[in-house]
Amino acid sequence: MDVNQVLQGTLSADANVRSAAEQQLSQAADADFSGYLTTLSQQLGNEQANSAVRQAAGLALKNATSARDFARLKDVQNRWFTQVDPQIKEGVKTITLQALLSPDGRAGNAAAQFIASIAAIELPHNQWPELLKTLVDTVSNHSNPGRQASVLAIGYICDSESEELRNALAAHSNAILTAVVQGARKEEPELEVRVSAITALGDSLEFVRTNFENEGERNYIMQVICEATQASDERIQQGAYGCLNRIMGLYYDKMRFYMEKALFGLTVQGMKSEEEDVSKLAIEFWCTVCEEEIQIEDDNLAAQAENSTELREHNNFARVAAQEVVPTILELMAKQDEDAADDEYNVPRAAYQCLQLYSQAVSNTVISPVLAFVEKHLRSEDWHYREAAVSAFGAIMEGPDEKMIDPLVKQALPVLVGMMNDQVLQVKDSAAFALGRIIELSPESIDPPAHLEQIISSLFNGLTSHPKMAESCCYGLMNAAERFAGDLGGNENPLTPHFNNSIKALLTLTERPDADGHLRTAAYEVLNAFVTNAANASLQAVASLTEVILQRLNATIPMQQQVVSVDDKLQLEEMQASLISVVVAIINRLEEKIEPQADHIMSILLQILNTTGGKSSVPDSAFAAVAALTNALEVNFGKYLDAFLPYLFNALGNLEEPGLCAIAIGLTSDIVRALGDKVQPHCDTFMNYLLQSLRSSNLGNQFKPAILQCFGDIAQAIGGAFETYLSVVGQVLQQAANISTPLATSTLEMIEYVMSLREGIMDAWSGIIQALKASNKPELLSPYIESIFGLLHAIAAEGNRSENVLRSSMGVIGDVADTFPAGEYSNYFRQDWLTAFARDVRSNKELSDRTRETARWAREQIKVQIYINHPSSVY
Repeated sequence: MDVNQVLQGTLSADANVRSAAEQQLSQAADADFSGYLTTLSQQLGNEQANSAVRQAAGLALKNATSARDFARLKDVQNRWFTQVDPQIKEGVKTITLQALLSPDGRAGNAAAQFIASIAAIELPHNQWPELLKTLVDTVSNHSNPGRQASVLAIGYICDSESEELRNALAAHSNAILTAVVQGARKEEPELEVRVSAITALGDSLEFVRTNFENEGERNYIMQVICEATQASDERIQQGAYGCLNRIMGLYYDKMRFYMEKALFGLTVQGMKSEEEDVSKLAIEFWCTVCEEEIQIEDDNLAAQAENSTELREHNNFARVAAQEVVPTILELMAKQDEDAADDEYNVPRAAYQCLQLYSQAVSNTVISPVLAFVEKHLRSEDWHYREAAVSAFGAIMEGPDEKMIDPLVKQALPVLVGMMNDQVLQVKDSAAFALGRIIELSPESIDPPAHLEQIISSLFNGLTSHPKMAESCCYGLMNAAERFAGDLGGNENPLTPHFNNSIKALLTLTERPDADGHLRTAAYEVLNAFVTNAANASLQAVASLTEVILQRLNATIPMQQQVVSVDDKLQLEEMQASLISVVVAIINRLEEKIEPQADHIMSILLQILNTTGGKSSVPDSAFAAVAALTNALEVNFGKYLDAFLPYLFNALGNLEEPGLCAIAIGLTSDIVRALGDKVQPHCDTFMNYLLQSLRSSNLGNQFKPAILQCFGDIAQAIGGAFETYLSVVGQVLQQAANISTPLATSTLEMIEYVMSLREGIMDAWSGIIQALKASNKPELLSPYIESIFGLLHAIAAEGNRSENVLRSSMGVIGDVADTFPAGEYSNYFRQDWLTAFARDVRSNKELSDRTRETARWAREQIKVQIYINHPSSVY
């Protein structure tokens, strides 16, 4: 392999050449990892080599020693530890450290990234302890050409997502701070070093808590950052305000002195900066202040509810600064750019977000400055200020007391409805969104007979006036459907008088020749909301809607033959998905009353599944509709099973499309629950596909708990016939129970996966236990009882447990006891930890009534088991 040529290939603009080069590198790494590292590191360190090739070598090395996926990362780390000779490692690291000193900045940057990936592997295992000292020494030597690259390396190391590395970095906080603070000072002669250092300082703040506790060190760090906000270079200012944001989030309790002396003035000044990125970061500082104070208030309320005296200090930074910060925010909201993209995060949008948070943080305090601004500018000739005034009013709907907001809303509603006819699109759009906020957050202030018709009419008019208003108008209409739905199962609700006209308007809108895909999709989403929240008096209209939607859906099937471009395909799929989503909403609302249309629905869905090509999102939607129909018809779905199973089996076996496969797993559970033992003839095929998926590396871990739960559903459906699969499933569940996560070294993602896996295991055992009990085959459980209680003990001992895991565990405890009433396994129930586990769950008032009731039942079953062979026991 010509390394130079292959590395150049990875930089090619031709995707085929680039892909072939990357594949060659991957094959070379798999064939001889040590040789791969040696060869590429030599290329990285070669001062005679092309700069781009050196950079490519460094990035290839970084990619070979790092990964975002948890399982892949563990494989990469294991390969470094087991396949690379220590001498080769030292040689590679030495060359890479030398590359940091290169006058070639691209090579130095790539070397910094590779060093960070090695650090993420070695530092948590107390290896390469001299690394950070080496980097600090390089930064401290002003004659060294590698100072910037060394600061970059420190920043990359601190920016790692590895929990193991984050824990290890705390031991190196002094070295990290020495380098980045020194580089970030205003006295730093090299501009690029200072830019890199202030960024690295922001990344390191989480690991220097010990230093921040020291007042002298804290004062010096804050001085360096505050001075950096006044730098002439915009990048340094951005880095400084970014640091202040993180500090406020991490060290709020230490900020009173600095807020009084500097931060208040600096951040207000920063918000007014002409440099947009600086202004946004200064605004975000006050967002962070508000978020912290909202959280502190929530935490203190929770503590008081538990009669705790350990309350967090609330400094009221936002409230104290409101009279100057809020007017500044409002002025920034009036800096809109009419050409800005819909998803562009600019200063006015940052200011709007900040005002929303301010309203939640300071409650009624925000009303006075906002009302003054609204009254002054609501009729302004400058549309920027009209739009800002409307937006500001909508922004403060959450936070202030209802009694303060209610009269303001009543007074503003006619004005906002009127502004839906403004000549400027941005003003109309903001008025629609403000109405949506009012409907969502202050629906009690709306009198349906007096206001609802005007509001709905204005939102429908806005929906038809311009595609750009679709999102805001739909937001308002969907909130109206949800907030005025009335009591579940009620005959009428406030929407009932408007229901038929609303459905007619939405159907007309979706058929408009000038309606683009975005507008049609939005209209169908509103239609879903109206159907979902329809009162009983409107069910006949919902049933009539079914035929209209099915006709439209049926008309899309021949369109498959007319697709000639990617855009055509995407538009057709979007239309089919929207229509099917309405079908799902109709089925869910009509429930068993959908049966007269069920044949027609299934016929169309089967045709769509038959004509839709691969890599499409439409089968996902079709499967969702089948799931809804299964749950509505229950056992009566059986007549469609033979026709549908080929598509379901195909999806279960399609591991190249894990999303569709996961939906198919859930649908399998729905079908077996609905049809019971009628699915038994198909269970061999179901089980083969499910076990295949469980063993596949293509299907992500997050889908595997659902497979285990599906085993439990199949067991309950076919009862004693599950004996055929028990040995294989029992072994799978025992193996899964052995997967654990040491909290100190596991990522949040892995912890959540193990919790959901344990929930799946318990749900599977619950279904199996109940099935074997009902079929008088409980003795088949004997080989698995010890494993079941072993997992229960592990769950009981852990502090980090979800409510679902606790409820499932309580269910299994009760199921085992109920299945063996003669006390065959009563010795397991006499263990103190089991009684304490059930008691703790039963007494935990933070859990739902359902979970606590399950724990009460489990506790009673434990008592019965204890009493069986010890009738004199007192409990």
